[in-house]
Amino acid sequence: MEHTRKTRGLRHLALRVRNVQVSQAFYERHFDMKLVWQPDPDNVYLSTGVDNLALHQVPAEEFEKFAPSPHHPLDHLGFLMDSPESVNLLFQEVSAQGVTIVHPPKQHRDGSFSFYLADPDSNTIQVLFEPSVQLYEEVRSEK
Repeated sequence: MEHTRKTRGLRHLALRVRNVQVSQAFYERHFDMKLVWQPDPDNVYLSTGVDNLALHQVPAEEFEKFAPSPHHPLDHLGFLMDSPESVNLLFQEVSAQGVTIVHPPKQHRDGSFSFYLADPDSNTIQVLFEPSVQLYEEVRSEK
């Protein structure tokens, strides 16, 4: 019997950070991530139950080699939200807390709705409602 390969999605991301505790608190507070494993003080693994984020602390002098810049290969990472209202609620929350907003909320031509913010290490995060993903999940759950 031949096995058919099936990709289940991009469910894991690892980031180098300056301070694991600061970054952990940021992702727990704003993106509902929970600690699943901390093998040592410089590494934590967070999860939403579906997506996983590894945070790896590097010394400050080493971090500068990797720090986000216009020339850094990582443009942004994203978190999907269940509705435009959820995008707006998170925008209001992070704005009130002084989180750096990279781009304010915007309705896109494809029907998606998002804004961009920066994490404690200046990584850009898109907070996004994507109707095609919502439709896919609804169709998939009916099967």
